[in-house]
Amino acid sequence: MPEGDAVARTVRRLDQALTGAVLTRTDFRVPQHATLDLSGQRVEGTTARGKHILTRIGADWTVHTHLLMDGSWATLRRGQRWPKAPHLARVVLETSERQAVGFQLGILEVVRRGEEEALLQHLGPDLLGPDWDEHEAVRRLLDHRDEPVFDALRDQRSLAGLGTMWAAEVCFTMGVHPQTPVGAVPDLLRMVRVAHLRLTDAVRRRPPANAVYGRGRATCLRCRTPIERLEMGAEDRPRPAYFCPSCQPLRGSG
Repeated sequence: MPEGDAVARTVRRLDQALTGAVLTRTDFRVPQHATLDLSGQRVEGTTARGKHILTRIGADWTVHTHLLMDGSWATLRRGQRWPKAPHLARVVLETSERQAVGFQLGILEVVRRGEEEALLQHLGPDLLGPDWDEHEAVRRLLDHRDEPVFDALRDQRSLAGLGTMWAAEVCFTMGVHPQTPVGAVPDLLRMVRVAHLRLTDAVRRRPPANAVYGRGRATCLRCRTPIERLEMGAEDRPRPAYFCPSCQPLRGSG
């Protein structure tokens, strides 16, 4: 699943391709919006809240999308060949010069502008947002003090924008085992600050190679201990938690 930094780069491309232009064609390929036509309206901009993408059109409308596991947005010159098969497209937004195509989107809905806040009010502080609040993020994490920190970091109600990969990398940076209860993390504020730093750095420049995530057959870059993997989260949707058993020993909850 794309994480907050990947979503931020997607938003930047959509904003550059569409903002200020008038839509000449819209094609919503989902039943609930199949007859909706927003052509003739100006694109006001695209922004993100956590992993949620909001494209504001005209004075009244917002196209709300979420990539979930397989989704993507392509920004193309008008008439350019699509990078994926047409049957995978869920929405097309076209101007006189450019085209944005959303493929395999996990969420696609068009809402009134005034409905945005209610739609996203469950989200915690946005790691990449202008109103980022590290102390509120800590407070929300502590509402889950008995849960494994790896799961709590990925819970968008605690802080928005962090996913499986960055949760594993943040735990490694902190030397914290992914199964450590939130309440037993030695310095939760520092962990939140590390998460913010890692995500903002990833948006600004190409991030370094992962220390643990996806390296289950490799050895730790610090101590050469073999990296291990756990399946964590809900039973019906487990996520891989990679860690170094030497650098991230599992300690008691105190």
